[in-house]
Amino acid sequence: MADTPTVDQLMLQIAEQYATLSRQLKIIATYVEQHRSSLMLERISDIAEHCQVQPSAIVRFAKQFGFSGFSEMQAVFRDAYTAQAIPSQNYQQRIRKLIDAKPTPLTSGSMAREFIAASRSGLDELLNGMDDSQFDAAVKLLQKAENIYVIGVRRSFPIASYIVYALQHTNKRVHLLSGLGGMIREQIRSIGKNDVVIAISFTPYGKETQACVRLAHHHQAKSLVITDSQLSPLARHASVLLTVKEGSAFAFRSLTNAMCLCQALFIALAYRLELNVEETGAIEGYDE
Repeated sequence: MADTPTVDQLMLQIAEQYATLSRQLKIIATYVEQHRSSLMLERISDIAEHCQVQPSAIVRFAKQFGFSGFSEMQAVFRDAYTAQAIPSQNYQQRIRKLIDAKPTPLTSGSMAREFIAASRSGLDELLNGMDDSQFDAAVKLLQKAENIYVIGVRRSFPIASYIVYALQHTNKRVHLLSGLGGMIREQIRSIGKNDVVIAISFTPYGKETQACVRLAHHHQAKSLVITDSQLSPLARHASVLLTVKEGSAFAFRSLTNAMCLCQALFIALAYRLELNVEETGAIEGYDE
């Protein structure tokens, strides 16, 4: 190919052409979507066996999207996910790798500046890739919602907690799906067709978050999905999809972009609701 696409660009092409693909190629497209982090390790014969197609169909799929063959397409995933393998390590392993990679010890200030620069770069990418129509649709969705349920686990939990805090400054009924006591299904069981679930998750995608989106769909509720790809497993039942990529440094991903997006979402909703978004006064001696 003249210009090799990124994984996300390729996934977007696949999503755009999906409806026009043959049945076999649709099966392969679904497999690629669900296994893109491991595709770099798989043989064409294994993929063909899983998809119950001939290996020639895999080659045909690759050529459909401008590659000379399967190996060239596989290289796109290899280049992307080899670099992203580091985040699967625990925090201690990441710090140790950082120490081993630098010839001289880093100062705390230089590390902070590099991480801040990566976050700022991520914000520039968020700004340039902003989809105004989807963002506006997200605001309208929340404006019409009778109840808003919010789910975000592990790395996404601070973002979910923030947007619940912010939305509680509106007159909306807002519920954080914390899963405390393993009760996440019970917490969302009353969701109805006039409600919205805000689901926040990034690769490798929380199973609890995926389950909440499926349950919301089952109850005919709407879903506002905030994730990192249009082919995220959460996107399938999304009423509105907002994609956000984070900057990273030292193998640690920032939360800056997702937090900024959620703050902007709240401000836009508050503006539409004509709210006074100033902090409320202290109540019975409690400080804000």
